[in-house]
Amino acid sequence: MNRRTLLGGLFAAASVPALAACSSGITSLDGGGSAGGGGGSSKDGVTIGTANFTENQVLGFLYAAVLEAAGVKTKVRPNLGTREILIPALKGGDIDLLPEYQGALLHYLSPKAEATEEGEMQNALAMALPAGLQVLPYGMAEDSDAFVVTRETADKYGLSSLADLKKQNGRLVIGAAPEVKKREVGAVGLKDVYGVEFKEFKSLDSSGPLVKGALKKGDVDVANLFTTDTDIVANKWVVLTDPKNLIPGQHIVPLIADRKADSTVRKALAELGNVLTTADLTELNRRVDKDKKDPEDVANAYAKEKGLTK
Repeated sequence: MNRRTLLGGLFAAASVPALAACSSGITSLDGGGSAGGGGGSSKDGVTIGTANFTENQVLGFLYAAVLEAAGVKTKVRPNLGTREILIPALKGGDIDLLPEYQGALLHYLSPKAEATEEGEMQNALAMALPAGLQVLPYGMAEDSDAFVVTRETADKYGLSSLADLKKQNGRLVIGAAPEVKKREVGAVGLKDVYGVEFKEFKSLDSSGPLVKGALKKGDVDVANLFTTDTDIVANKWVVLTDPKNLIPGQHIVPLIADRKADSTVRKALAELGNVLTTADLTELNRRVDKDKKDPEDVANAYAKEKGLTK
């Protein structure tokens, strides 16, 4: 399959919810949430959840900023955890909306999915999502997974692509968030697609200080980071290429419960998606991670700067 191409400011058509089984797991963050009724109305407000890493928190607060500007009351519940917690919570009613990533979400729902182009993935997501959930049009900004090594490690072992890792089977240590050990875009896919087997998997964090610190110190040889992480360029780390397209496209896409997906919400999030670029997202991450600014303050300043809020 050919690698997907960036579509710039164009959006795929909004998906319709599909009837599919939800994976088992936590159904309520508070121990008793329910999906509830409602015919797609945000008049009672929207609760936004985010994953446990900087970028997703920034996106959550960006969603809140543009929705508040459109007259929708919001509540942000940041840093809730991984997709394994967030998706059931969304269906269960604890949250109504969360920032997602096309390819990662699709592989979570359908691990063997083969779509890599943005429009194809949007359609595949519509078929794979649990009943009651839908993805809205995706935006310009994209943040993909990357498997990264230091320049020293690349030179020592002759590493430039994921395929090269197989030559060092049983010798290298990989560091990543715990869930990456069982994900297709992770240890599972690296073995299935490239035949890679590691000496050890170290459970650390998602493109955060633990995994990056371990890479710097040599405690891990390979790290799973995000392409919008400014430390990759700053440290001259080597992103291993992906000749077999294990890693799908990762445009930012809002995942929302049907009960809140009215025209006001759709329009506000579409406007944000048509403004926020990958370069912008990388810079916002830097402001939080390097300048130590608050994610909410960073998001609000950006929304105002771009004319999305007053």
